[in-house]
Amino acid sequence: MKIARGTEAVVSGADDGLVAPAIARDLPYGYARDHGLLIQDRSGERLSIAMREGSDPQALLEVRRYLALPFDVEPVDGPAFEKLLSAHYAMDGSAAAMAGDLALAGEGLDDIAGDIPSAEDLLDSADDAPTIRLINGIIAEAARQGASDIHIEPYETGLVVRMRVDGVLTEKLRMPPHVAGVIVNRIKVMARLDIAERRIPQDGRISLTLGGKLLDVRVSTLPNRASERVVMRILDKESAGISLDLLGMSESTHAILTDALSEPNGIILVTGPTGSGKTTTLYAGLKQLNDGSRNILTVEDPVEYAIEGIGQTQVNAKVGLTFAAGLRAILRQDPDVVMIGEIRDRETAEIAVQASLTGHLVLSTVHTNDAVGAITRMRDMKVEPFLLASTLRAVIAQRLVRKLCEHCRTPFQVDGGLASLLGFDNGTVVYRETGCDQCNQTGFQGRIGVFEAIRIDDTLRKLINDGGDEAAITAHAFRNQPHLGVAARALVREGLTTPEEAIRISRRESEAVDA
Repeated sequence: MKIARGTEAVVSGADDGLVAPAIARDLPYGYARDHGLLIQDRSGERLSIAMREGSDPQALLEVRRYLALPFDVEPVDGPAFEKLLSAHYAMDGSAAAMAGDLALAGEGLDDIAGDIPSAEDLLDSADDAPTIRLINGIIAEAARQGASDIHIEPYETGLVVRMRVDGVLTEKLRMPPHVAGVIVNRIKVMARLDIAERRIPQDGRISLTLGGKLLDVRVSTLPNRASERVVMRILDKESAGISLDLLGMSESTHAILTDALSEPNGIILVTGPTGSGKTTTLYAGLKQLNDGSRNILTVEDPVEYAIEGIGQTQVNAKVGLTFAAGLRAILRQDPDVVMIGEIRDRETAEIAVQASLTGHLVLSTVHTNDAVGAITRMRDMKVEPFLLASTLRAVIAQRLVRKLCEHCRTPFQVDGGLASLLGFDNGTVVYRETGCDQCNQTGFQGRIGVFEAIRIDDTLRKLINDGGDEAAITAHAFRNQPHLGVAARALVREGLTTPEEAIRISRRESEAVDA
């Protein structure tokens, strides 16, 4: 073994008769973390090993024996090494092997230990019980693929595990039916739920790390004929720090929201269906306001991300802490900005309006199909039109569409009915999905937001106050602003998504509006 002086050390096994395998094995996560060593680059003729400053060089001898390959060593400081470690082990393929090992569903499942796993990190679980390793592997695989939800579904014929990636559910694993109870019970133990109670739904959460990456897993159980159905929603805590500039809004939409956030009081509404990114948009707005000069308080159901500098309260209906009750209490805490997770009923809507009238900036969501529908929904909740007109500042409606994989998208020309639906000329070149190794053969990588925005001006205030219908409000609101359909078709023109994705979220599919 030869170690060169300077910033780089060279460790070679070529002279010792070592036979190099075709592909280097990865270092076990526990060893990499404890000894500060990480395989950083496999692309060249020699491996590159990142070595944390202060690590014992003697560990390189074991790495040489384990890999049986020559490698270069690159020293890195502590914080940089931790980032490399998190990125490498949170996103590598080792979790797939754990999750896909159907042998774990055999006899060993009946001998599960009753205690919560002692390892704090999912990937450091080589000696844990088979079921714990299986659940950890499933969560790790979901995080690697960027899944938002994991569905554990028991049926008479088997236990099915599905994951929602980019908004689409896909089956990932199928196991014998007799393991359902054991798997569900272990998840309930990890989420600190009552394993003896199987007749009513339960909610809990699991806080964990995956290769140093902080994750929060929300767990929901529902009684089922075969056993209990479990859905786990994965919340990446790093997503809470996203800014407005990274949401993918157009310049005009971004300007409308930023301008509304600068108002000293009023109501800003974000609308859209479940899973359309409304909470992410609200958190991005709060981040912009969270400069230390304001008292920002929220009431949410549940609190999805903990944000430093913001007071967050979670709804608890069992003890009477509803949105309305929480909002009343918040208003006695001298807030400048109030965020309400959702306006669901008349009482909450009225308190929100009163809060905005007394000098507070109120941010909230409403479940409607488009921005104009939020105005109608507030009127349906018996908010007086003159109060709504004077307090509403802006409404943002949004959807998420799947983003085409840049490595394998295929161009084609639209014509006929498809061109008519899109409002494109026959022969316009757009793109469709194909599938490659980069996107797991799906043709898509991630999702992108589609937005429409209404800024309440004097004309709209008069229309709202006079009880104007949706058609009149829409005609004025989108004179110079794109609605959801136009915004989606613009993404198709840019090659960012497919025509089918644009048509799916468009509210005016039958109109041939040229983007």
